[in-house]
Amino acid sequence: VKDVPHGDIRIKKYYSKALNRWREMYVYTPPGYDNSTEKYPVLYILHGGGEDQRGWASQGKTNFILDNLIAESKAKPMIIAMLDGNVSTGGIAGFGQKALQAFENELKNGAIPFVEETYRVKTDAANRALAGLSMGGLQTLYAGVRNTDLFSYLGVFSSGWWANNTTLSDPEYQFMTENKDRINSNIARFYISM
Repeated sequence: VKDVPHGDIRIKKYYSKALNRWREMYVYTPPGYDNSTEKYPVLYILHGGGEDQRGWASQGKTNFILDNLIAESKAKPMIIAMLDGNVSTGGIAGFGQKALQAFENELKNGAIPFVEETYRVKTDAANRALAGLSMGGLQTLYAGVRNTDLFSYLGVFSSGWWANNTTLSDPEYQFMTENKDRINSNIARFYISM
């Protein structure tokens, strides 16, 4: 914690039409958000397996990191939506195709619409990023690569892939091969760290 202007972490409940149930996300708003009329870019950030939306705020100290980076002019003021990547319903769990499709649906039809209706944010792909750790990285690889019309920036941190499971990996590689021109022209930055 440094002596710099501080933003807020807001805990928000929303009803997801994609999953037909109440959900929760943590949202970082930058210093000065409440007294501004500015619209901000959004980073949607995803936790690892065994965690939930609280991890980036409680363990990751997202708010302090961003406060310090903004104060040092190393980051632009932004909204960070810390999502709950656990979307299993009806026995759909883990990292299978159905679980990833359920997450993608929740992201596109639950979380993003809620953020855009609730906060002053820029709504174009150039001002939207998706990033995740471990399980969240896998969700980023799946939903982010499939939706480069929504996200110009993707960040994948220590993520697994479907190693030795061609039932899951082959459709992903096929999608990327068939859409490589669109994917490559839409993504401004694709960062992978292992």
